[in-house]
Formats: sequence, C-alpha cells, structure tokens
Amino acid sequence: MSNKTHWETIYSTKKPQEVSWTQEIPKTSLDFIHSFNLPKNAAIIDIGGGDSKLPDYLLSEGFTNITVLDISEKALERAKIRLGAKADKVKWVVSDILEFKPKEKYDLWHDRAAFHFLTTAEQIEEYLDIASNAINEGKYIITGTFSKEGPFKCSGLEIKQYDEKALTEILNHKFEKIKCITEDHTTPFNTIQNFLFCSFKRKAMVMASN
Repeated sequence: MSNKTHWETIYSTKKPQEVSWTQEIPKTSLDFIHSFNLPKNAAIIDIGGGDSKLPDYLLSEGFTNITVLDISEKALERAKIRLGAKADKVKWVVSDILEFKPKEKYDLWHDRAAFHFLTTAEQIEEYLDIASNAINEGKYIITGTFSKEGPFKCSGLEIKQYDEKALTEILNHKFEKIKCITEDHTTPFNTIQNFLFCSFKRKAMVMASN
C-alpha cells in the first residue's frame, strides 16, 4: 500500500476521536508560534496538517497567509468542511512532502508529527532541502516528533524517534536551534505519547566566493 493510499484510507474510515494525533487545542504549536511575534501577514505553512485545528486558531488570531499541506485529500476536505466559509482564506496543497515544489517562501514552517515518518537518510535529506529552500532567511521552523520516550510506530507505520541532540545535529547545517521541549500528548483514548518540540531559525545562506 502506498503512503497516499494508507492516509486516504485512515481519513476516510476514522473519525477525529479515533486517531491518536487529534488535539482540540494545539497549545504547544501556538505557544511556539506566538514566541516569534510574526506579523499577521506572515506566510505560514503547516506540513502534514491533515484536519488539524491549527488553521482555525491562526485565522481567529488574524493571520492571513496560511497554507496547509497534506498527502491526504480526504483529510483536507474534512478541514475545509469544518472551517466552512473560512476555508477560502487558506491555501490547501495535496502533496507528499517529498514531492512538494513550493511556489512561495515561508516565514514559518510548522510540522507536528510528519517529519518522524521519514526513516531513511535520503528521505530526511530531501525533506530538509525542500524546507531550507522554502523558508526565508532568519525565519522559522517548528518540528514536533516522537521523543525517545514516545511510540515506535504511528498509524501502523514505522517512525524515527528523536532527542534534542539528534534533531539538532540533523538540522544544524542550515538551521540554528532556538528552543526544545518535551511534552506528553494525551490521545483521544487517554493514552500518553511523549513528543519533542523544537524551534529553529533559518541560517543565512553563505555565498561562494569567486
């Protein structure tokens, strides 16, 4: 089964309260976003956003340039239905992140629980190439992954766990760490998943001299 088929099946057959990643309030993500003091017209993209309620909260706070990317068209359809008329204020992108070709630069790249599905060095390198080229210099990336204390799988798929040191080393070439925290996420069925959340700033690109 392809990744796309897997996720289309999940979002076609399971309700939000039947999947582990559902959050009523994406508090940690919002806390990180607020720490950057971004202008309301900042370009924000949510990677693997699915039917997350993050865009609902960003819209309610007055942000005007929001993009949500997910491999599952069904997931984005559910988000659009929930948002109603407000869905027209969001740009929706159906794509595997490794096939994403951004048409604009972003001030904030947010990824809660998509990055850890990349389990090979080649996948991780491709992701970071796409992200680093899409993020404006001096702007931000938030990455939320399962920690070393978290699950080994999600939705039946293998994931890659991280601690602060490992995640920092992977991103350090093009991003400067700002802050990392761990937190327990309580799933809709009252189990606990430990996450690592880190924020980074895009380093300035060094121009090669002649």
